[in-house]
Amino acid sequence: MDFANLLQPGLKAEISDTVTEKNTASAWGSGDLDVFATPAMIAIMEKAALTVAASRLPHGWSTVGTEVNVTHISATPRTMKVTAKAELLSIDGRALSFKVEAFDESGKIGEGVHNRFIIEKEKFMSKTEAKNSQT
Repeated sequence: MDFANLLQPGLKAEISDTVTEKNTASAWGSGDLDVFATPAMIAIMEKAALTVAASRLPHGWSTVGTEVNVTHISATPRTMKVTAKAELLSIDGRALSFKVEAFDESGKIGEGVHNRFIIEKEKFMSKTEAKNSQT
């Protein structure tokens, strides 16, 4: 399947969330402060990238994250809104590369690159299930 016809560099998506006790560093175990956790920031960045591809892929196809290289620039307190933005930079076969950024109400809090790979869900899950049965 030629995914370059479905996905082109420049496609963008945004996802927003509010910082609550559930996505703080102390809740995630990535720190001991009640500020937006770095893993939560990465998750919302990944969700924005997933969103770019999800609506354009045929039924039964999706993407999985393969690499994240981001910097968490600034802390965000609870109750503040966070918005992640993803822009498709390139597509090489089934490999996708995204520019990702995150902002709170005061400005940019994170930035970097996130790579994803296009997969056929059923085939991917059957490999995963086979791997599980080997253990």
